[in-house]
Amino acid sequence: MTIYNAWIFTLGTEVVQGRIVNTNASYLGRRLTLLGFRVVGVISLIDDVDTIARYLSIVLNEKPKIIVTTGGLGPTYDDRTLEAVAKALNKKLVLNDEAFNIVKEKYKVRNMPLTEERIKMAYLPEGSIAIPNPVGTAPGCWLEVRDTIIVSLPGVPQEMEAMWESLIEPKLRSIGPSLYIAEILLKITGVSESSLAPLIKNILKDSPPEVYIKSHPKEGTPGKPVIELYIMYSNKDKEKADKVAKEIMNKMINSIKQRFEATIETISMNIS
Repeated sequence: MTIYNAWIFTLGTEVVQGRIVNTNASYLGRRLTLLGFRVVGVISLIDDVDTIARYLSIVLNEKPKIIVTTGGLGPTYDDRTLEAVAKALNKKLVLNDEAFNIVKEKYKVRNMPLTEERIKMAYLPEGSIAIPNPVGTAPGCWLEVRDTIIVSLPGVPQEMEAMWESLIEPKLRSIGPSLYIAEILLKITGVSESSLAPLIKNILKDSPPEVYIKSHPKEGTPGKPVIELYIMYSNKDKEKADKVAKEIMNKMINSIKQRFEATIETISMNIS
């Protein structure tokens, strides 16, 4: 099965300094995973062209299917993400006609002048396709380089999410891995994470490589630890994805009950 790797770049000095919560990373990681992509990593960087370009070049050498960047598309002096993308690809930053029309219409509707800073948002790496922004003013950017798609979106979550859901995700569905993701989340009370670890290891040993199981300790009471157990399986066949996920869940439940006096609840089940 072909693996479609994805990387996420969340860009902005305010992000790495902890002045804002990086919700974009969790949003994109979740959406890409549900589309069947394997999210390899998330990189957060300051607004520095050389730094961003250097790390983009490193990731591009790994030939992922997609790189998504957020942040740094606005009109201010430190919004330089697309300059960094262009540098990493050895491309020119050019005035994109489509992006220019998007920006021009946005400010025309607002009855605001088209200043140099606002026109700056229409400069994209050569060969790019402008992505309309239904919420804000800065257009996004879609660029295909060899086998990798680079999508650059604004850092404002409302803008990024609107563009992703209306334009990017539908396009990725048509070219992506076409995998079905079956997910189950269990709540286990009365068993510690260290006690669950060997059970998980044994089940994974006899499972397909696409099976993923992860335990997450939650706040419990003395003598009553609480663990959330996440089970995921992906497959091109939806029925098989659901069937295997249920089988793994049942194996896990039986294995726990044979060894411990535990309470097990199903929190959620994303299967048919």
